[in-house]
Amino acid sequence: MSEYDTFISEQTEKCRQGSTFKPELYAHYDVKKGLRDQDGKGVVAGLTNISRVTGFHNVDGDLIPCEGSLQYRGYDIRDLIDSQGEDLGLFEKCTYLLLFNELPDAEQLTSFRRHLNSNLALPVNFVKDVIMRENGTDVMNTIARGVLNLALHEENLSDMCPENALRNSLNLIASMPALAAYGHQAYAHFSKGEGFYILHPDPELTIAENILRMLHPQGHYSRFEALVLDRLLVLHMEHGGGNNSAFTARVVSSAGSDTYSVIVAALMSLKGPKHGGANLKVSQMTRDIRENVANIDDRSEMEAYLSRIIDREVFDRKGLIYGMGHAVYTRSDPRAQVMRSLVDRLAVEKGREKELEMYHLIEELAPEVTRRRHKVADMCANVDLYSGFAYELLGIPDDLYTPMFAVARTVGWCSHHLEEILSSNRIIRPAYVSTVQAREL
Repeated sequence: MSEYDTFISEQTEKCRQGSTFKPELYAHYDVKKGLRDQDGKGVVAGLTNISRVTGFHNVDGDLIPCEGSLQYRGYDIRDLIDSQGEDLGLFEKCTYLLLFNELPDAEQLTSFRRHLNSNLALPVNFVKDVIMRENGTDVMNTIARGVLNLALHEENLSDMCPENALRNSLNLIASMPALAAYGHQAYAHFSKGEGFYILHPDPELTIAENILRMLHPQGHYSRFEALVLDRLLVLHMEHGGGNNSAFTARVVSSAGSDTYSVIVAALMSLKGPKHGGANLKVSQMTRDIRENVANIDDRSEMEAYLSRIIDREVFDRKGLIYGMGHAVYTRSDPRAQVMRSLVDRLAVEKGREKELEMYHLIEELAPEVTRRRHKVADMCANVDLYSGFAYELLGIPDDLYTPMFAVARTVGWCSHHLEEILSSNRIIRPAYVSTVQAREL
């Protein structure tokens, strides 16, 4: 250990001594740790008309678990997906819905797609001057740098009138797919020695098709693969104002900051493994299971290994079965249900039925395994259980799992950004109880 490492280790211990609190202090001061009460219910911090997430019914003051539902502007997510049939472009239609509070008719959607697609391509020389120059091993950081560099092209960056915020929001929603795809291409080339292929987005294609086109330069993707990605983007684009990244977007918006800074802050929230990084943890966990369970379709072997994960004996020793459980959903996550039906079809098409059965077994066995170790009443699979497998089946590399989440969620962040500007006009400033004791020199 170097002298500097020793210094850091010693000083970190001092930080720990000055920044940790006895658990009983939180109860004494009635602090809602994590902005959640003792029952796990979120502290009410604002109003939103963008989406509704339901996992409980309130019956005479008691929270009763129920089948989960997710509504975008009042429309059930499953109804939105069913209404589209096998047509592509639902992501663009739901983007219009979340931003403008109504479903577009054919003429409105055509006009919206034309304006959105006019911003798909990044500025001239942007890839050479920004992406290739500032590439790194973390694509989320590359995207964040890209967003900040895009801000340099805005003439009225600090003008936070709703019209300018909307203009910047549309630019970011359209630019995010290229930032993610090119960020990955740069990482794969400079860090892993792979080829470097840059294809410009095609304004005649949907955003889902363009993502696959930019990631697979030979154009090797099927229409059904584009359909699966389109629906996956829809399922990830919004999830209420209380999730960490949406709340981050609203906090930064309330300070009067520009749209680009708001999205960068939300990106850095989403990249955390407790939030948007969860789908990658699922993929890592299932990879570990495949390597250590002889027969992944054997119920008893799978149950035994899941028990060892819960007991912190294997995998990352955190005691968590990733992809299972949710802060709001109890009996079911509607996103997971939709995603499972699509992944089932895609896995059969790819000849990956055995691995698919492993995911089904995890979903079936994890609640009972967890109940035997912990006091949990209801536990369901969340969308992360199947989304990572979907990305894998689509040929999307794992360093892009969270960035794909960000591509979709940018729509939700921009919607909350606009809502905060239009409705609140007051900086978010919660209180912290100070435990500082006066000292004398």
